[in-house]
Amino acid sequence: MNRPRVLLADDHTLVVEGFRKLLEPEFDVVGAVEDGRTLLDVAPRLQPDVILLDISMPLLNGIDTARQLKKIVPHAKLIFVTMHADAAYVTEAFRAGGSGYLLKRSAATELLVAIREVLQGRFYVTPLVAKELVEPLTTISRRKGASATLTPRQREVLQLIAEGRSNKEMAAILRVSVKAVEFHKSAIARRLGIRTTAELTKYAIEHGLVGT
Repeated sequence: MNRPRVLLADDHTLVVEGFRKLLEPEFDVVGAVEDGRTLLDVAPRLQPDVILLDISMPLLNGIDTARQLKKIVPHAKLIFVTMHADAAYVTEAFRAGGSGYLLKRSAATELLVAIREVLQGRFYVTPLVAKELVEPLTTISRRKGASATLTPRQREVLQLIAEGRSNKEMAAILRVSVKAVEFHKSAIARRLGIRTTAELTKYAIEHGLVGT
């Protein structure tokens, strides 16, 4: 019987190696990537049964990556393994197509259980955040703020701005023209009512688009 195939996505080498050692006795670890865009490139080729991904990843964060993964590898189960314990992140992760959510600090004891659960068609949420999910969704939505009003492309551009990318770099990463990047930057500034790079970076961090 074939062992389940697991693909890892995290930009911290020590985390990836820790996961690999934990998983290899029971699962086939078919690859490891450091950012969301590389994950989108390799997932269709590697055809994993389970993808472990962080929320804060370079180039494209885990939430926006997950939305695209569900279109290109719809059979793959997505488990978020992150440092973010806020219920708003949990809710957004499941809305993006996640099947599991656990914190890095408890991954050593919960990761295998989470994978087994999602492979059985069930959902898994770490007990460390599950108690917060009794909040009404309307409250959680208010805490998310205006990030929900940005289009997927605007969220991508905002993340790259916060990562310090130039207009030319952003155009190459997104495979669009520099003028298109400038258009999206202007639209983001108008929609959020903030214009400086420092303010945009702060906003991106507060809304989980980039790590601190």
